[in-house]
Amino acid sequence: MFKLIKTEMNARRGELHTNRGVISTPAFMNVATAGAIKGGVSAADLKNVGCQVMLSNTYHLHIRPGDETVKKCGGLHKFTTWEGPILTDSGGFQVFSLASLRNITEEGVTFHSHIDGRRIFMGPEESMTIQSNLGSTIAMAFDECVENPAEYSYAKESCRRTTRWLERCKAKMSELNSLETTVNPEQLLFGINQGCTYRDLRTEHMKEIADLNLDGYAIGGLAVGEPTEVMYDIIENVEPYMPKDKIRYLMGVGTPLNILNSVERGVDLFDCVMPSRNARHGHLFTSKGIININNNKYDTDMSPIDDECGCPVCKRYSRAYIRHLLKAGEMLSSRLLVLHNLWFYNNLMAEIRNALDENRFSEFKKEKEQILGKRI
Repeated sequence: MFKLIKTEMNARRGELHTNRGVISTPAFMNVATAGAIKGGVSAADLKNVGCQVMLSNTYHLHIRPGDETVKKCGGLHKFTTWEGPILTDSGGFQVFSLASLRNITEEGVTFHSHIDGRRIFMGPEESMTIQSNLGSTIAMAFDECVENPAEYSYAKESCRRTTRWLERCKAKMSELNSLETTVNPEQLLFGINQGCTYRDLRTEHMKEIADLNLDGYAIGGLAVGEPTEVMYDIIENVEPYMPKDKIRYLMGVGTPLNILNSVERGVDLFDCVMPSRNARHGHLFTSKGIININNNKYDTDMSPIDDECGCPVCKRYSRAYIRHLLKAGEMLSSRLLVLHNLWFYNNLMAEIRNALDENRFSEFKKEKEQILGKRI
């Protein structure tokens, strides 16, 4: 399913073939938590800004409208009208970060909904069933998201439990994909590498889950407050043990600079709420650096957000008008700002792919890293 086309040092150019189309990698997945991008952005908009993959949240969709409801509506693709690949996370991160009164056992996790407080149980089988009901293209295995930093002994036991849960996820998915009533009988399964920031736990866990021959592999539990250099170090240590013929996904990452540095270290797939979340507050990525549209200097600036940008927003609207909308609390401001940042991220990934195709990724990275983190 994953075709590795070429490499430049550790950086990889590839394609993931799915029953919903081909994902050209490296790629960025746009986060549609409850089936839509926050900021009034639709599935049609995603296509217009170059998005290849939409990521939706298992936990939130299970809470409302309910995965059974989505199944009755024909699955997430029909429900949202997004026709391309969809990845659903396992719900694990939200269970461990949002829910209160958690109780972890070998079977799974009992917790209370952050919406209405009702008691919910989720384990590997439940997560796979929910994601099967949603009918996503790619399902993520249910794992334990350990706080970072964590005691070594707990992190070690957590890795072992995550491996056992992964084996159960694989068995349950095989069962679900064989049913006549399954929304997507070709649903793919990605396993998740854990181990906090302990090198030995990370590498040993990666070796264990690589033996399960899954459709793809993710590195989880990073970008949660540890120094950037530590994240890069973990990627470098795990990468040699990740199957070369499977897609690699770094969860929850990140900034444009994070993406460039992680591609250099062998990562294929990314997701993050940053482009949309920052946009809604007026923080925008441009070809010359990062701007804050709230600043007074843009009050009468009739130029586009980025005069080198090809997005639909920059083709039509001025900084002055967008700033006015944001200051006035108009909903249109969020929509325009989010569209711009999503286009920027997807265009950056296209530029990375082009640089890899032309054997100039190293030069491209050196050029871009001087600009992308710069605040104007």
